[in-house]
Amino acid sequence: MQINVGYFYFIKDEFFDVIDDPELMKNKENGIKRPCYFCFKSKENDRIIWFIPVSTKIDKYKKIYKNKIEKQIKLGKKASVDTIVFGYVSNVYSTFLIQNMFPVTENYIENQYIKNNVAITLSNKLQTEIIYKSNKVLNLYNHGMKNIVFPNIDRILSQLMMI
Repeated sequence: MQINVGYFYFIKDEFFDVIDDPELMKNKENGIKRPCYFCFKSKENDRIIWFIPVSTKIDKYKKIYKNKIEKQIKLGKKASVDTIVFGYVSNVYSTFLIQNMFPVTENYIENQYIKNNVAITLSNKLQTEIIYKSNKVLNLYNHGMKNIVFPNIDRILSQLMMI
């Protein structure tokens, strides 16, 4: 399957069985395939594709975003949140949960998200912002800030490389 950066995909159930990480968002909800994931390819390993869950629970994540900003201001820091991004997916205001991103290999990708016979993608500006912030978060993670994302990326990568 050709994986196009900046598009959305669904992941096979098998991935969640093999990669048993309690912090991964569940693959199905009420019999409907969820969530879809925005993806981009790893800079370091051409086998790895990074998946970012997308949610429409805007109020929930706006509160989390606001709390992160307020916490940084109280600490005297420049207010900036790289782990949550808001934007439109197919005319639906959505949240990109960089804090929940995780690696996948191509063999675990089920199919592309298609709506009305059109592959769903984002504006170039939003894609650039998400990929930039994701790489920034991965850099922080790789330099010891392991709590910046919820899934255990090191363990998942290790498992994927053994398969």
